Amino acid sequence: MTAKLILTGDVNLMNVSDPEVPFRRVRPAFQAADLVFSNLECCLYEPPNGHSVDNEGFYVAPSVAQAALTQAGIRAVGLANNVNYGEAAIMNSVSRLDQAGIAHTGAGADLQAARRPAIVDCGGVRAGFLQRTSVYWPTHHEARAESAGVAVIRGNTAYQLPMHKMRPEIPPMNRPGLPPVILTWAEPSYLKSFQEDIAALREQADFVVASCHWGLKEDVLDYMTEIGHAAIDAGADMVIGHGPHYSLPVEVYQGKPIFYGLGSFSFHTGHNGKKHGDWVGMMVRAGIGKNGVEQASFQFVRHNDENETVLCPLAGEQATLEKIRRRSAPFGTRLTENGDEVCVDLGSGARR
Repeated sequence: MTAKLILTGDVNLMNVSDPEVPFRRVRPAFQAADLVFSNLECCLYEPPNGHSVDNEGFYVAPSVAQAALTQAGIRAVGLANNVNYGEAAIMNSVSRLDQAGIAHTGAGADLQAARRPAIVDCGGVRAGFLQRTSVYWPTHHEARAESAGVAVIRGNTAYQLPMHKMRPEIPPMNRPGLPPVILTWAEPSYLKSFQEDIAALREQADFVVASCHWGLKEDVLDYMTEIGHAAIDAGADMVIGHGPHYSLPVEVYQGKPIFYGLGSFSFHTGHNGKKHGDWVGMMVRAGIGKNGVEQASFQFVRHNDENETVLCPLAGEQATLEKIRRRSAPFGTRLTENGDEVCVDLGSGARR
């Protein structure tokens, strides 16, 4: 039995007044799948006293957003990200999703609730999802034992003087102004908890997806690879990343895909009320079964002036594909074209 799973990047429904609009051009693709999972980068909540756009938190009209998600057929979402912020906003959003019957993971009334997985039937396959964010605010955002918030994996940053020829592009250390090498890594205790949760979910679900909000611009940082590999080592069948709003490289690790960045999927308004323009994202299609991922591909999507997400013909995205292919090459990933989709060769990947 092969079930059809679709995974998307960031969904933000700010400034949406008609729930039909954002997903109407992709609804046929969604309807052809058994399950759609998205990163929900907004809260279904309206602050009683209004909200300044230069403050953290992306708040959307609850009834409109709930209808948009339901009509699109999005059946599960991740909530662990940098804009699901504030106890009232998170709890109202969770309540609305529960009313709509949309499964969720990554945020809740306390740490236990935030770490809880979403388990959803996907064409006869029990699909389990866990989401964590490494991009979040240092106070009042991380879920605690007795307070609401999002589930996180803390990341660390260090700056190393390049005293040796570590990479070809690094100049020799005989000149002033040489920039440091930026090192990142996941906090071990948080990574261990994530692996424990994945292993526990492995006992409950046939297919496990680890969803991670991470990244900085277009770089695949060391901590992202560390988390992705750790998730698969613990039992995840697939890893998807989101957060920087860029389409990032793909890796195949132990025969399982890691999509480091799916970019935006439905995203009209960002920080400071800024309208997001003609971004390009990736919609993943996966054939899954009780023995894991059987095939994985992606199609590029863009955003038009009507705030619709549009599936892109691959013929018009050759430059985008070439960039993804070039940046995926160091991982040993092979990508092949099939109509408007890009197929990931699950037998590829660098030898380890």
